[in-house]
Amino acid sequence: MSSSNLMTRLMDDIKTHKFEQKRGYAASAIECYMKQYGVSVEQVYSEFYKQVENAWLDINQECLKPIAVPMPILTRIVNLSRALGVIYKKGDGYTNVGKFMKDNIRSLLIDPTV
Repeated sequence: MSSSNLMTRLMDDIKTHKFEQKRGYAASAIECYMKQYGVSVEQVYSEFYKQVENAWLDINQECLKPIAVPMPILTRIVNLSRALGVIYKKGDGYTNVGKFMKDNIRSLLIDPTV
């Protein structure tokens, strides 16, 4: 569960960073990481993408050997993570629903292929 949470948090920060900075929101994880380690935005993005990839590896590993959490719960976590991956794939599809997300929702709910 913590890997899914981390992955979602990092993807949100990556995809919304520029928009939030323009609007003057509070410091994001991107800003904090840059300040703490003295690195560029691109380096932070690269590091966060590595952490997202590692979170997926943790989720997959847990699904292969479900010891601590029952598989039905893991299935829901994986599905939520997949959905959030799609939402943040081409920007912030959660806050700014554009054509990409509308097409995904339409193909899922209105015109599904059986």
